[in-house]
Amino acid sequence: MGAHDWNDGMNRIGIHGRGESIWLGWFLSATLNDFAEICDLMDDHKRGKELRAKTFELHRALEKHGWDGEWYLRAFYDDGYPLGSFLNSECKIDSIAQSWAVISRNADSEHVTRAMESVYENLVRSEEELILLFTPPFQRTARDPGYIKGYPRGIRENGGQYTHAALWAIWAFAQLGQDERAVELFRLINPIYHADTPEKVARYHVEPYVIAADVYSVAPYIGRGGWTWYSGSASWMYRLGIEMLLGLQRTGEHLQIKPHIPKDWPEVQINYRFGKTLYHIRVQNKRSSPANQVTMDGKLLTDGIIPLSDDGQTHEVLVKLGSG
Repeated sequence: MGAHDWNDGMNRIGIHGRGESIWLGWFLSATLNDFAEICDLMDDHKRGKELRAKTFELHRALEKHGWDGEWYLRAFYDDGYPLGSFLNSECKIDSIAQSWAVISRNADSEHVTRAMESVYENLVRSEEELILLFTPPFQRTARDPGYIKGYPRGIRENGGQYTHAALWAIWAFAQLGQDERAVELFRLINPIYHADTPEKVARYHVEPYVIAADVYSVAPYIGRGGWTWYSGSASWMYRLGIEMLLGLQRTGEHLQIKPHIPKDWPEVQINYRFGKTLYHIRVQNKRSSPANQVTMDGKLLTDGIIPLSDDGQTHEVLVKLGSG
């Protein structure tokens, strides 16, 4: 883990070079898989095979040493003591070790389902419109996790909602096929709904039309936003809404529509521009057939892949969602 991983404030957990990050293990495994695919595209199959072997080795270690019974650990200190464990009185569960176990597509399927249920049970506060990074905050622990402990309880990374991580959790729920929950949580952290009544405006205190990097979780500041106009969270919220929930996924000069929308949404419409060409996409959510059916300009696309062409025309795409 060195002088921190994604969470800058945890800069002393592995400061002597022996502490290890469980989250970083999942993130690394996802990265190695992506690079293995690039190696295959470049006909470097030997290196691709080596990367996949390393990924498999990581998986075994993460499952053997990182699973804590109901969720994955967050890290190990330099002396081997666990963080993000039921044994801890502070930072008992951290969301990103759970969400990236899902996003990596490499973790045990039963473990990730249980881990994300633990996220929902322990870190989602629906009445307060919060998805916490971890809980409880650091305050009295004798071990020194780093400057994160210098933040007041519930502020920024110290047990507040760190929106970047909250978005990863929603992504993971959608990836698990929990569409209703994913959209519920997307609405929960949408800044518009943090300021849709005078009472909420007085509580939130910041602009309701941009993403706040963090939202506080401890009285008397519960629900107050901080550090708005934050591009890291904004870009992930954009991707979550467009690519995961609406399911608009582009690869090269092809589109695929793989939405994760609730059953009570009858239809979604998307206007997608490719050069001077407009693709008018309608997604019908009737779930009346076993599999998705995609047509473009009245012609069935048997593989469900929409070809992109800058022909200056308007193309009508109809996606009928199946139940499978």
